[in-house]
Amino acid sequence: MATNSKLMNRHGTVAPGKNFWKQPPLIKIFEALGTLGDKDRIKPCAPSEKRSKSELCWRVYSSERNKFYLVRANKDFNALTANDNGSYWQGYLGYPMIAVLLQEGLVKFNHRLADDLRGIPWKKINTRFKNNYEKTIEYCLNLLERKGWQKKEVLKEINKIRGQLNNLKIKKLGPRIPPPRAK
Repeated sequence: MATNSKLMNRHGTVAPGKNFWKQPPLIKIFEALGTLGDKDRIKPCAPSEKRSKSELCWRVYSSERNKFYLVRANKDFNALTANDNGSYWQGYLGYPMIAVLLQEGLVKFNHRLADDLRGIPWKKINTRFKNNYEKTIEYCLNLLERKGWQKKEVLKEINKIRGQLNNLKIKKLGPRIPPPRAK
């Protein structure tokens, strides 16, 4: 069966419809792993933050810990939403949603890699490189290389996660909520 080439994205996979999350830039997978490595950045929401009794909800704190993003999921985990900038403005799975999927075991990952991405000030690094994600990835790869990783090995792990995310085909859970502002 032929696929309409207009639906193909630059990765050679079919682009999702408007009701599904787009695949994230690779740097967002690094950021999600760093979130887990920090160990204290994902917390359950307060009951008052839930929109329904059946909704699952988390607060995912920024690397600077001066704000948090809300991640919400339905009980089947096939629809999620978050109020980070990438999810809200660009329509891709942002690092807060990816971090929750990793933490909850829906996506398998190398725990050592997450631990080795602990403590990275993502906002500061992205600002330093003017949001050039390729430069931020290179920074991370060099940092990980000093910790004993081979670049090829790291990229293989990141792409395994990306493949799992692509296979999940996660729907958008509405309504959208605007991103928070730093305190």
